[in-house]
Amino acid sequence: MANETVPETKWSIVSKFLRSDATPETASPAEPQPAAEEPAPAEPRPWLKNYPEGVRWDTEFPARSLPEMFDEAVARHGERELTNFLGATMSYAEMGDLANRVAAGLQARGIGRGQRVGLFLPNTPYYIAAYFAILKTGATVVNFNPLYSVEELMGQAEDSGISAMVTLDLAVLFDKVAAVAAEGPIETVIVCPFADLLPRFKGLLFRLFKRGDLATLSSSDIAARCVKWDSLVDNAGAFKPAAIAPAEDIALLQYTGGTTGVPKGAMLTHANLAINVDQMLSWNSDIRIGEERIIGILPFFHVFAMTAVMNLGLRIGATLILMPRFEISQAVALIRQYRPTILPGVPTLFQALLNHSGVSRDDLSSLKICISGGAALPHELRRQFEAFTGCRLVEGYGLSETSPVATCNPFGGIEKKNSIGQPLPATIVSIRSLEDPAKEMPLGESGEICIKGPQVMPGYWNRPEETAQVFVDGFFRTGDVGYMDEDGFTFIIDRIKDMINASGFKVYPRRIEEALLEHEAVAEVTVIGIPDDYRGEAPKAYVRLKPGATLTADDLLGHLEPHLSKIEMPAAIEFRDELPKTMIGKPSKKELREEAGEQ
Repeated sequence: MANETVPETKWSIVSKFLRSDATPETASPAEPQPAAEEPAPAEPRPWLKNYPEGVRWDTEFPARSLPEMFDEAVARHGERELTNFLGATMSYAEMGDLANRVAAGLQARGIGRGQRVGLFLPNTPYYIAAYFAILKTGATVVNFNPLYSVEELMGQAEDSGISAMVTLDLAVLFDKVAAVAAEGPIETVIVCPFADLLPRFKGLLFRLFKRGDLATLSSSDIAARCVKWDSLVDNAGAFKPAAIAPAEDIALLQYTGGTTGVPKGAMLTHANLAINVDQMLSWNSDIRIGEERIIGILPFFHVFAMTAVMNLGLRIGATLILMPRFEISQAVALIRQYRPTILPGVPTLFQALLNHSGVSRDDLSSLKICISGGAALPHELRRQFEAFTGCRLVEGYGLSETSPVATCNPFGGIEKKNSIGQPLPATIVSIRSLEDPAKEMPLGESGEICIKGPQVMPGYWNRPEETAQVFVDGFFRTGDVGYMDEDGFTFIIDRIKDMINASGFKVYPRRIEEALLEHEAVAEVTVIGIPDDYRGEAPKAYVRLKPGATLTADDLLGHLEPHLSKIEMPAAIEFRDELPKTMIGKPSKKELREEAGEQ
């Protein structure tokens, strides 16, 4: 355990999720009940025999609201530095006061329970203040990717039914919001001044030399619907706190393609999100309350960063070193200057740190906890990063629908190559048959990874049919294929939707990718299925080599022969200088599929 004990008060939802007869649709407060029989795997809950020392899987977590968690952090760590944004700092007490004034400003404009408010922001103190202020009023936060096109922004705004959007006065962001608001879906646009975030001298220089980057609000078609941040917070912070039922009230709509690729809003309750933070805290005994520094490179609009950086950071009284946009040289400079102790990231971030010519072992020596998520962590990358930094790098796993963390590798004890780890406390992982999801597979046999726990969403926003399809026996169906070993460690084989059907045989791109990454010259790889006249579909590998490396397709095919069957061998290998990625650095197969389809 960390040096703060996670409360073990009775929590009605824990017993609900540890029973096999409960589903998200039947959630209701109740006293803990004796556990009913689960569908019997080869060995019930095999993770228990080798669970991390000091971590109790049967921990009961209290259901509480996110504003309660926030206010507790403000009261406990008031004078401690909460945010460092490019050198400008804000304490916990200052953020608490600001969030209260934002909440009062929102309520004065009619925003509260039953409404949804969008955040179209990079990592800034504005995001934190607006996020918790919205929740304090009883409204729901809706995250938007700042890189969205106007069309994508419009689709999500209409689907979520937001009444207001918070954004910056940078033209690259405001102009998109204005285009959507002009069509009607957004009634109020709250505009935050970017220059005010910077240290005084930097802010002055920005206004002098970057004036062209700013939007002109006064001449905008939606000027009458714009509320300036200064006007919003010009009050004493006296607002009426909403009465929140943590287990039922939706704190966040987190949009995800899910298992179908169609964007849907995962409804995450206050309890889902707050408990996932406590689950993460209970997993690591090295966390020191009030002493840690977390670097926020991943964007808060993504659920991994929102939970593992912002919410966890607040929960433990950490200082958050914020980056509004990832740039490797700046990231190294911030790490060197502010000495973070915790770094959540995606594999490409850890690879970029290793590859950066200006980084030394001493630069990264402050790091003691590194958590990788969002994509598969190659074993060789983990080994190299740990050898270079002396910091343990562990892989976790989850989805937007699970708040997001469901499993994680232990920070000490057993290590399993290419595993996503064991279930977090109060979480059950079940491997279900691909043909009959009601059937649980024996240990070592593959099937769909299914998850039950207090962090699992109750369903998708306004999509009851899709919700019903992704639950079986109270377990969320992840769409990932994998298996569990005798020690309760889970291994992902691939996404169901990424599976390639070659001559009737199932070919998993992840297996090919892992084999390619074993080659010392390969830096990154993405494998997709392409049309094939003979096999129907065939694998194609896109490869980026390490700097200075030279390699041919025949070289790689020779490397793969001992590792793959004939049906798994790529029909084509294409070398690229860069591979497409999502906003957080995950490999993006979508662009490559579209490109292959056009060809």
